[in-house]
Amino acid sequence: MKKLNKYLCGKRILPKGIKAADSVTQIIDETMLAYNSGRLRAACILLKEKYSASNVTIGMSLAGALTPAGLGPSCIIPLMKHGYIDWLVATGANMYHDIHFAFNLPLHQGSARVDDADLRKHGVIRIYDIYGDYYGVLLETDVELRKILVQPQFQKEMGTQEFYYLLGRAMNQYEKKYQTGEVSILACAYRLGIPIFTSSPGDSTIGMNIAGLELLEHKNFKLKINPSIDVNESTAIVLDAKKSGGKSAVILVGGGSPKNFILQTEPQIQEILRIKEVGHDYDINITDARPDTGGLSGATPSEAVSWGKIDPNQVEENVVVYGDSTVYLPLMTSYVLASARKKKPKKLYHRRAELYEKLKQTFFKHNKEIPLLKRLLK
Repeated sequence: MKKLNKYLCGKRILPKGIKAADSVTQIIDETMLAYNSGRLRAACILLKEKYSASNVTIGMSLAGALTPAGLGPSCIIPLMKHGYIDWLVATGANMYHDIHFAFNLPLHQGSARVDDADLRKHGVIRIYDIYGDYYGVLLETDVELRKILVQPQFQKEMGTQEFYYLLGRAMNQYEKKYQTGEVSILACAYRLGIPIFTSSPGDSTIGMNIAGLELLEHKNFKLKINPSIDVNESTAIVLDAKKSGGKSAVILVGGGSPKNFILQTEPQIQEILRIKEVGHDYDINITDARPDTGGLSGATPSEAVSWGKIDPNQVEENVVVYGDSTVYLPLMTSYVLASARKKKPKKLYHRRAELYEKLKQTFFKHNKEIPLLKRLLK
């Protein structure tokens, strides 16, 4: 029996009955004790106890059609304002649909059990059980977006961090124009100086609109998105977080390219730039993907250790919650707002040039291959 004692030291499972007056925090703390509810509780406790430290820089990845479902106003913006998102990696599609909210163009609750051919006939687009007006929302968004993209401040080569900052400034103006309140992630990120990246900018309607404008071959349209800028600028954020004596934490909502992009900052530091580092410190992953199919969406934090993405000494500080992000993220947001202390915004966008220069200087200092690379480039 003595050998079993270390396994039997966890809190006894004997919850009290849920009462009508119980808060979300009470329900999570006191009744979500096992299986994926237990993992949700572990993630919430990790947010409250570790992510809340002022020296922890928090990056979030966002995959799946979450902004059309309203998670921008309900979850992402409140987490940004509470200091629990310092930088964000999202699909271009999420940012495109975020723009609808700033333009005050409505999306509607619908049903997944419908004749899609009939929807097409009536000019209605569907994202599972979300409906939108093809002409009044999609095409109208495209028209207004193109008016923004041809403005002078966009006419240069840039990464998505700068691109979204400029776009967020415009969305901030639209929020004021239509008096919508705080509904746009892009606008909120602009106000708080929160960097936003998209790892595959061509894979969205924003990228499609940029490509369409390039067909004009007009001398005054010079907008180019350079993904290499994003790789270096996102890596600079993580390197500074670690080298300044702090920690790097991630919240991975879904999988796909945003998950890989936010995690690859550490292999970029260690493998490519040859700077000594050990990986992200904390990892919370909400996913509905299985790990045994070999896709990154289901890959566990322990697998990420082998790539240098996660600190091997911090594996116990990582949680995978299996399930639907639209269920778990609102619960986590409510828990954080109610029980975790508010953090001051780091305003990392405004340190963009400084962080990039720090990355470059550290690269030059540690990489012994630089003289060889320079010779090969001659």
